[in-house]
Amino acid sequence: MPFPNLRQQLANFAHLLQTSFFPTVEEVTGPIIELGQKLVAVLAMIPLQRYIPVSQGWNGRPPKDRLAVASAFVAKAVYNFPTTRDLLERLRSDPQLCRICGWDHPRQLPHESTFSRAFAEFAAMELPQFVHEALIRATQSARLVGHIARDSTAIEARERFPEADRQKREKARQSKLARKKRKPGPRRKGEPLAEKELTRLQRQRRMTLSQSLDELPRQCSIGAKANSKGHMHYWRGYKLHLDVADGQIPISAVLTAASLHDSQVAIPLAIMTSQRVASLYDLMDAAYDAGEIHAHSRSLGHVPLIDPAQRVGPRRSVIGPFKQPRQFTWAEQERYKERTMSERVNARLKDEFGGRFIRVRGPAKVMAHLMFGVLALTVDQLLRLSS
Repeated sequence: MPFPNLRQQLANFAHLLQTSFFPTVEEVTGPIIELGQKLVAVLAMIPLQRYIPVSQGWNGRPPKDRLAVASAFVAKAVYNFPTTRDLLERLRSDPQLCRICGWDHPRQLPHESTFSRAFAEFAAMELPQFVHEALIRATQSARLVGHIARDSTAIEARERFPEADRQKREKARQSKLARKKRKPGPRRKGEPLAEKELTRLQRQRRMTLSQSLDELPRQCSIGAKANSKGHMHYWRGYKLHLDVADGQIPISAVLTAASLHDSQVAIPLAIMTSQRVASLYDLMDAAYDAGEIHAHSRSLGHVPLIDPAQRVGPRRSVIGPFKQPRQFTWAEQERYKERTMSERVNARLKDEFGGRFIRVRGPAKVMAHLMFGVLALTVDQLLRLSS
């Protein structure tokens, strides 16, 4: 008997939910609403308990059940609650949601401060990132992905800039101005040529994934990006960079400072995605049009489809006609249309899974908050593939 493919496995899982799992839960909690069914499906598919440390056997007062708290944060993303306080109020007034998360009665709910400490622990250990990676490897590793769409989205946060970073930026700006004012003198005879410093993209091609990610800035900053009408949009916070596969399934995610250019994250994201799934085409907009990105995509065995950037420069050359940028063929244009799935994933993450409600500070906590939403979004898209 042949091994069932991903669609058949998801269809079997959805059938098991409808025929066995939901009726069993309803015997205990009563009829489940639509959001409750989505939460039950998400909690049934993601391996949360596998990555939460067990605290039994320690002396002193034991901590509250971290599995139930983690399930509650998943519920916060599924129900799109703006704050943890709103989540707690709903848990106190909704016994069904309370039981789905793991508490038998609302009286067993821990204090809001316990939720905050547990969330800090999850962010420090990168719990949602590990769970999402395990989910992708379990469901997508045996699948050949046709297209990977790469893009970033603005994440607005309520943070202040660190004073030390302001001083560093000001000193860097002053030193840059001083270097521009100095006129370089002639090179002496026998003096070796100064070695040209490698760009970040060139260094990333020689680095490992962890080294490339450690080099990226992650602090809160000001970002600027042109919208579809050409107007500049400014925000304070971060950027979430996503690789999205066919079916609008998020594969990899990286959080950086808002001021970082999109192209600086393309190579680490490509390495991360290639370790999780096998894909054919890399779809990116004009911000990623760089020779190093093209070369790295081909080195992974992929075909890069990157919108050619309109370079700023003289329109005509003295020695020859103006060289037009490379244009897509009709087949490449049809494939490039699939890139819009990354924009739809970004919109769903913000509108339906808590991406607009950033109430935590620091890149680790912001990433944990977003990844709980990415987890719920990934399971929702996987279940849509089975229908």
